[in-house]
Amino acid sequence: MVFAAPGEALTRAEELLGADPSPLHASVAHQVIGIWQRDFGDTRRALAHLRRARDLAARAESAEREADVLATLGVALVHAGRTRAGLAAFERGVARGSGHTRARVLFRRAYVWWVLGRHGEALEDVRRAIPVLRQADDVIWTARALTLRATVHLALGSVERADADFTAAEALWDTTGQEHDKADAVESRGLAAFRSGDVPAALRLLDEAAERYAKLGTPTFMLTIRRCEVLMAAGLATEALAEADAAVAALDGIGGQSTRKAELLLVAARAARLAGEPQTSLARAAVAVRLFAGQRRTWYETHARLVLIEARVATGHGSGRLVADAAAVAERLAAFGAPAAPEASLLAGRIALDLGWTADAERHLAVAARSRHGGPPLARMTGWAAQALRARAAGSARGVLEACRRGLDVLDDHRMTLGASELRARATAQGAELAALAQRASLVSGGPRRLLGWSERWRATVLSAPPTRPPADPVLLTAMTAFRELAARAEEARTDGCRPAPALEREQRRLEREIRSRTLHMRGEAPGDGDRFDVGRLLRRLGDEVRLVELAVLDGRVHVLLCGQGRVRRFEAGLLAEAEVEAEHVQAGLRRLAHPGAEARLPLVEAAGARLERLLLGPAAAHLGSGPVVVVPPGRLHRVPWALLPALRERVLSVSPSASSWLRARDTAPPPGGRQVLVRGPGLASGGAEVPELSDRYAGRRTPSEGGTGAPPPGARTGGGTAGPGATVVLEGGDARVPRVLRELDGAVLAHIAAHGTFRADSPLFSSLRMADGPLIVHDFERLDRSPYRIILPCCDTARFASVGADELLGLVTALLPLGTAGVVACTAPVNDAAVVPLMLALHKGLDAGLSLAEALRDARAALPGDAVHQATGWAFSAFGAA
Repeated sequence: MVFAAPGEALTRAEELLGADPSPLHASVAHQVIGIWQRDFGDTRRALAHLRRARDLAARAESAEREADVLATLGVALVHAGRTRAGLAAFERGVARGSGHTRARVLFRRAYVWWVLGRHGEALEDVRRAIPVLRQADDVIWTARALTLRATVHLALGSVERADADFTAAEALWDTTGQEHDKADAVESRGLAAFRSGDVPAALRLLDEAAERYAKLGTPTFMLTIRRCEVLMAAGLATEALAEADAAVAALDGIGGQSTRKAELLLVAARAARLAGEPQTSLARAAVAVRLFAGQRRTWYETHARLVLIEARVATGHGSGRLVADAAAVAERLAAFGAPAAPEASLLAGRIALDLGWTADAERHLAVAARSRHGGPPLARMTGWAAQALRARAAGSARGVLEACRRGLDVLDDHRMTLGASELRARATAQGAELAALAQRASLVSGGPRRLLGWSERWRATVLSAPPTRPPADPVLLTAMTAFRELAARAEEARTDGCRPAPALEREQRRLEREIRSRTLHMRGEAPGDGDRFDVGRLLRRLGDEVRLVELAVLDGRVHVLLCGQGRVRRFEAGLLAEAEVEAEHVQAGLRRLAHPGAEARLPLVEAAGARLERLLLGPAAAHLGSGPVVVVPPGRLHRVPWALLPALRERVLSVSPSASSWLRARDTAPPPGGRQVLVRGPGLASGGAEVPELSDRYAGRRTPSEGGTGAPPPGARTGGGTAGPGATVVLEGGDARVPRVLRELDGAVLAHIAAHGTFRADSPLFSSLRMADGPLIVHDFERLDRSPYRIILPCCDTARFASVGADELLGLVTALLPLGTAGVVACTAPVNDAAVVPLMLALHKGLDAGLSLAEALRDARAALPGDAVHQATGWAFSAFGAA
């Protein structure tokens, strides 16, 4: 009962002790309390109760009872870090017990061997225990033993054997009422899914296990460790670090298991390294090594030493000593049969290469490269990275490019199993090294065309295929509706001059976590992208007039790849770090110019634009010709107001995340007879003043919104459904509610959404546009069958993104492009709302004349008054895509 209903078991044990029981029964009660404290509470209290249970069993002269308690005590001692005493307790337990009892003792010792990382001994003990437990028809303990054996198989990389044992155990659990063990079985299946490379299934199963544990009220430290491992594989290292650190604090607060603390610190160290916090990683790993050594857990200590060496290298401390240390770690991990062994060999080889020790590097890299032929995707990625480094050391550019291609193909296939665009974007970080190696090799040996091909190979890949549509999940839909209502209430409270209630904010955050969690569970549906980028096709589509400027960053310097007139030319520009600093200065200047009275800053902003041009375009600025220009910047330069650069200021200018996405946008046809949708949300300083004027301009094509005013044109349909082809729909006031807005946007040819925009750097897919009933978030747009062909977003910050992964952007605009939108006009900075109105009216005038978004935006800027506020407003807007 202590696992099936822990709270009830604890209460009944305490009641029994209050009733003056016999020594035999008192032993049972103290053992139950000891188990509860060991797993869910204070380890010191657990040891006191278990020692009392052992003494009472001896007084009752029950050898079987004493053996059982000794096994429980042995587990508690090991978890408290007292490994030698724990193993001694097991020796006495095995000697005292017989038959069925001894099999239970052996199972628990097998568990301890697993905790200690001694997998051979664990398999031997569980092998001896399972037949006896089966013969005794002990369903619960047989299922536990099968689950443990499966977990040990997973630690050794034997996924198929683990699956067989998990399946057998689950069939047994279905016949019992052991809810805790059932939750543990779901958790174990999540671990198996992760080991086989299925990240969405792993996240779903681990979340399900967490819900089951929550109902029992039991802590979930082991679950946290496993969830953090999956989060790291999904590219969510920062979240994993936060969860691990929080769990360590909670464990310390209850005086919990020392073994779990060490494991959590190891996970935190790995997460910190992946999150780019090497000093934090160093600190966590050092404590983990010390704890594991004291607990005599060599398996785990060796893994912690691997992370410690990685952190030292990340802090710039490469040395010959670290090569030897990494090689020793690799050798020990290989002896253990640990799947992480190739990582350690790759690390040793990488450090040796940096030191110029080519012979040592080749020896270690050759060992690591063996993993490229089998195992889960990330293990094969490690192997291909090692092979690429071997080829680079041997001076074989062709070998480098082939290894990088094969490795990125593996990661491509893995990414496409992920349904959520966020996970796809973040997963690209695992290919960043291969992409960089290939770019360097192509720069040396292949010329500008090859460099362009490799620049495109791993740029904005999340846009290469539409994300999986969120399922018709009633729980998800209910959570999104509730989130919208709470967000609207919170915004109303802020508007009224008071802070939303803490309870309201907590519930809003909880709903955000639930929405995001259920979205991350989605599996990918599309196969890997077989439509590889073709430089020749790009040049044919550009023709003689259009220039495409792709900026590639190699070793911190910007390289300009100028495409057009049938050729690709390369120019060197400035340092990326300097360009980023200058871009921030420009952003600050535009923010100030959004307010009247800052006219004196206009020359400073224009001068900063000229400096940005030198840093980003360099000598290429003189070779842009006179036609349209498409700029393809790296993700870290997404906030540059490109129209401010002197060479681009009066041009037809568009921005695209990649050349590939520009080609797809060019090939995207508008929906035949598509409707136009004008939306005006609440809370705008200008009141969305352009929308009524645009409504009057389009009056002949207008379909009134529900409750709207004005007579419909002859034959126009009214009511709650979607407007017909060719119509213009105006949604404002109470009609601008998210469900109605989404219905009208789906398949529209043009959407103009004047609504207050909010960018969420902490969670970019919760960036939103404010509607009458609450926020319209990126997750909502992903439910569209086809987003509008053209979208105009006239409000602040609608073109802000979070840069994640290797070179990916998450935000509103990038969510729309793979869903059928060919062109977007959006804003990269805060702007003056009143100055936006004439810009938008002029933009629509150009569209009515048959111009593209980029052409219309160029003409609209030119039509603005020449004062600083209007000039800054024009520069802040960009046209994305090719419509």
